[in-house]
Amino acid sequence: MSSMKTETKLLIADDWEDYALLDSGHLQKLERFGSQTVIRPDPQAFWDPARPVSSWKADARFSSRNNDEEGSGQWEVLSPKAVDVWPVRWNGLTFNARRTAFRHMGIFQEHSVHWRFAQEKIRAAGRPVRVLNLFGYTGIMSLACAAAGADVVHLDASPKSNGYGKENQTLSGLDDRTIRWIADDAMKFAAREIRRGNTYDAIILDPPKFGRGPKNETWRFEENLTEILNHVRALLSDDPLFVILTAYSVRLSHLALSQTLSDRLAARGGIMETGEMALPQSGTPRLLPTAIYARWSTA
Repeated sequence: MSSMKTETKLLIADDWEDYALLDSGHLQKLERFGSQTVIRPDPQAFWDPARPVSSWKADARFSSRNNDEEGSGQWEVLSPKAVDVWPVRWNGLTFNARRTAFRHMGIFQEHSVHWRFAQEKIRAAGRPVRVLNLFGYTGIMSLACAAAGADVVHLDASPKSNGYGKENQTLSGLDDRTIRWIADDAMKFAAREIRRGNTYDAIILDPPKFGRGPKNETWRFEENLTEILNHVRALLSDDPLFVILTAYSVRLSHLALSQTLSDRLAARGGIMETGEMALPQSGTPRLLPTAIYARWSTA
């Protein structure tokens, strides 16, 4: 049996031109997405902001009854320059940002650390690569993998998110690349793929704390994580490249993620990286923590 090496790393998404964390503190954050600036709650920003929150200037502000990252609320438009949908760019890709009812912007910008990692692994492989992107949201990871030359199966329970992903594929000039946009329950789809004998060289999972499939199937992170990771193990090809697992809004350590994933992949050896993801605040050494991750790759 090959031995697996484990490394703890803090991944900082510092490779952006079209995004910036301008300030944070007092449970709020001020951000720039392309041409638009927004204020959103953040339950981890306990510290004092660089400038008083009352002095922050933005095109829109999100308000909710509490600071739960999954809670709904409403946007207050603060500027005549505010628009509903606008383009944002990263590393040659173009995709739309939009203000949603759950404070999200159609982009999880801290994931750029994984987009770049995936692209580097796919390009270095020098061979055809099949990627499965589970809980894929609006598809920026799928675009990144396709741009690097992979054939991608993108799965999300929301047809609306998949529709946004197709728009982003066109915006990025990738209509000639292979991305299958599938609206389905992740657990059921993975089980069917195993029965079909399909395998993938790379698998990405960004599961929510709680979610529902298109037929009202229920996903609960703490209850279903081990089962979906068993499916991931079965779906990996004989010559895999990587698995990326991220988690938000769950009361877990990154050690829980990495050790659970390691149980499934120990026989393959390789490298398990684990830790937190964070965003750098402009002009300061401050970092805003965003999520935890476990990322396995072949040596």
